[in-house]
Parts: sequence; structure tokens; C-alpha cells
Amino acid sequence: MKTGQIHAHRLDAIERFDFRDLHPRLKFGTASDRYGGWIGQIYAEGRYPVSTRKRKVGGSSLEERTLPVESVAEYFEHFSILEIDFTYYRPLLDAENMPAPNYHVLAQYAEHAPPAARFLLKAPQQFTSPVLRRSSGGRVEHVPNDLCLDIDAYVTTFLEPAADLLGERLAGVIFEQPYQRVSDTPPTDMHIGELDIFFSEVPDLTQTHLEVRSPHLLTPPFFDWLDTVGLGFTFSHWTWLPPIIDQWKKTGGRFTAANRTAVIRLLTPLRMSYEESFRLAFPFEAPTPELAGTPEAKRMIDETTALAYQALDQEVTLNVITNNRAFGNSPALTQAIAHRFLDFADRKNAYG
Repeated sequence: MKTGQIHAHRLDAIERFDFRDLHPRLKFGTASDRYGGWIGQIYAEGRYPVSTRKRKVGGSSLEERTLPVESVAEYFEHFSILEIDFTYYRPLLDAENMPAPNYHVLAQYAEHAPPAARFLLKAPQQFTSPVLRRSSGGRVEHVPNDLCLDIDAYVTTFLEPAADLLGERLAGVIFEQPYQRVSDTPPTDMHIGELDIFFSEVPDLTQTHLEVRSPHLLTPPFFDWLDTVGLGFTFSHWTWLPPIIDQWKKTGGRFTAANRTAVIRLLTPLRMSYEESFRLAFPFEAPTPELAGTPEAKRMIDETTALAYQALDQEVTLNVITNNRAFGNSPALTQAIAHRFLDFADRKNAYG
């Protein structure tokens, strides 16, 4: 196939929301799936039963349409990777090491996903966060978490069962540490030391990508440590983090994962809360002007594209994970990035 034909083929695939063959080292996926709002884009009309569930977001009660797990087979006709986030809220095994509800749901994903499917799983928050948010009687409390960085519980109740269920389809784990104020975090060397003790004991079952949401912790010693131990840095377009280009500069222009992969998560507009971005994006059927039609959205797309080319130059595979809240509709955001990637390739005359 000639260069022009290849380009036309890729453009046609993008219009059909098929992002699997844009580049062998560029993998597109989304944060969660099964959204009823994606019917007509990712999922065929009338193919699956649609259920509804109530969501309370920022004092509002919303009714969200969802599809069954078996729709994941059609999802992977469009995307190469899927981020699973329900594992963030509880492990796969309970305190008695018996399968928890999340285990059975992940087993269904493993059953219906094709062999070429790849998954990124979010590590349970009870192992990543020193403080947990709890609601009781209408009050919200933040309570100390004794299981944070508990290596035995992490491996037994999450990592090993995840690897057993997914096998080679487990592409990695996102270890998300929540935002903390400077006064609530230890000094940089102590923070790195605590993480180093934990990750030195984590078995080499898959690549871990560490996401740190406290900007003051993104220091040269932190990135030096990531590079030394081979943990990936997760680039995250999120409320209180600096722009992607600034995160790239903080890394020293390097990707740190031992297996030569990287993850970028496009979650929310900068300086916009989860609640506000969710409200603007809902019901996730199309780009929302207040999210997608801004200079900030264009910058997010441009910087994601630039990071993709940095990864390709360094022979790193970049996993681009999009979220409805960042644009109004994940498939449309992915489409915009894919077009930008090809546009940039045309100008450089370096792709084909």
C-alpha cells in the first residue's frame, strides 16, 4: 500500500472511531467503557440491553445509561487498551482472600475481551492513599488508612488475582496517589523512601505506572528514583496538576518505565473540579462546547500529540487514555487527537 493510500486508510478508520492502527507504538483507550452515550460511535444501535443507574454528583442526581460487560468485545474493535477503574474502589479479594464482587466483574471482562485486548487496572485506593474519604450521616470525614502501602495485602488481594485473571492482557497497573497539601505530605526523601520500600517488594508481574497528584512532589529526585527502579510516570491532565508540557519538562525529557511504555490520562480540564466537569460532560454523547471548544482543550490535544512524538522518537509505546469529563465524549476526544497526530505527521513529512 502506497503512502497516500495508507494515509487515506487511516483517515477513514479515524472517522469510524477505529484507532487501533494509527501507529504500532500509539495505543488509544478510555477510562472505563459501557457508556450508553457511545451508542452509534463505539457500540451498534440495538445490539445490547441498556440499563440505568443513579449517580449523585455535586448535589445532583443523574441517571446514567450503561451497557453489559459483553459489549467490551465491540469496544476492542475500536480501541487497543482499556483502563479499568472499578478496582480503585475495592480489591479483587476480600479480607478472607475470597473473591469479591470486583473479581467476578473482571472475570467477565476476561471472558468477553479478545486475545489482543490489553487492560490497565487502577490499584485499590486502600493501598495507595494514606487517608480515605468516608461519608456517614451526610457528613464527610477523612480517616487514616492503615493499609496504605501494605505490600502483603496489595499483592494477595489485588495484584496476583489480577494477573491470574488477565494473563498477558494485563498491560499495567496505575498506582494513583491522591492530591495532598504540602503540610500533609512528608519531605521528598521520606516520600521516596516509603515508596521504595514498598515497590522493592512488589513482584514483577506487570509494569506499574505511578500517578502523583501533588505537584510539589514532582521533583528531580523523584524522577531520578522512578528511572532507577523502572517505574513509569503517569502524565495526567487533571484539575490541580501542571500542564502536560510542564510535567514533561519536570521528567527531564525522559520516560521511566522499565518496559518502555508510558501512560497519559486526560481526565479533567485544568482548574476544573470533578463535579463541574462531570456535569458539563453528562450524558457523554458528544463534545461539550464548554469543555471541547476552549483554548485549554486545544492545548491539551496539542500537548498530547507532542508527547506522542516524543515517545515515538524514544521508541516508547504511549498509552493514551481519554475520559468523557475532559471533552464531553471520550471517542470524540480520541478522534481529535488522532487527527492532530496525522496533521502533524503531514507537516513533518515523516510518517507513512
